[in-house]
Amino acid sequence: MAGGAAGAVVHLNPAIEPLSWMLGSWISEAPGKGCYPTIKPFQYMEEVQVTHVGQPMLNIAFNGFNPETKKPMHRECGFIRIKPGTNKVAFISAQNTGIVEIEEGEVKDQELTLSSQSVARMSFAKEPHVKQITRTFKLTEERKLEQTVFMATDDQPLLQHLHITYTRSP
Repeated sequence: MAGGAAGAVVHLNPAIEPLSWMLGSWISEAPGKGCYPTIKPFQYMEEVQVTHVGQPMLNIAFNGFNPETKKPMHRECGFIRIKPGTNKVAFISAQNTGIVEIEEGEVKDQELTLSSQSVARMSFAKEPHVKQITRTFKLTEERKLEQTVFMATDDQPLLQHLHITYTRSP
């Protein structure tokens, strides 16, 4: 259950039950790692909020920040929808880097695997332009949420870009 307007209790839509393991507030305990051939390797911390308002989708927001300075870095928000009665999932997101994407895939047990179907960007987005993204969310045996992101650009093939593990906040 989640809080709704004016404190009303909102029940989980049965369509998103297969994704309920993602619900909650998550934070990385150890810094996540980012790398790609065109950038210097980096570390980041991230908070993730996965909520619902009773609709057949999850709301998701990522807030990344520098582990030393605490300055904001990556921001991303969107929705995770499931096709009712199936394990087919769509992740729709907008990023502060000017990228908007639709990823589709499947949820199986406590793992969600996605691949971009559409990647759009603002006209003045930094080059090289992102062409493809794949992403996996997985709930580990230790009940931690793990995310791995692969990315392809104009001039690089699909390579691992990000990996981070989150712990559920109380």
